[in-house]
Amino acid sequence: MQWMILPYKRMLDFNGRSRRLEYWMFHVLLIAQIALIMGLIVAFAPRDGGALPWSHPVTLLLTLLAMIAAVGWFWAGLALSVRRFHDQDKSGWYVLLGAIPYVGGLITLVFMCLPGTAGPNRFGPDPINPDLTDVFG
Repeated sequence: MQWMILPYKRMLDFNGRSRRLEYWMFHVLLIAQIALIMGLIVAFAPRDGGALPWSHPVTLLLTLLAMIAAVGWFWAGLALSVRRFHDQDKSGWYVLLGAIPYVGGLITLVFMCLPGTAGPNRFGPDPINPDLTDVFG
């Protein structure tokens, strides 16, 4: 559970390194949160055909909650992606690869699946084994 919450604690921290487990557990929690909010919105949406979905106060409140949460999800995910690139000893600016139309998301996904560098690199100690100072020691 700590790996799911850690990206929210480090939401505005673009320094250091993050491991793959932290990245993927964040996305598992993100999908669960989105499914929960969307399920609640659908459950409370009015059933008559004439009313707008936003006319129900609970639906409006849940939609506003989702919009506020989306800002947090965006910043936490962006910072986490930058730290994942740092873990591979790459600049955080590599996150802009995701902006390439059609293939950017796939390129970023491949980078997120790659393991980080063993031992410390220029962005900090190894997040898997921070006590490891020498790879061969």
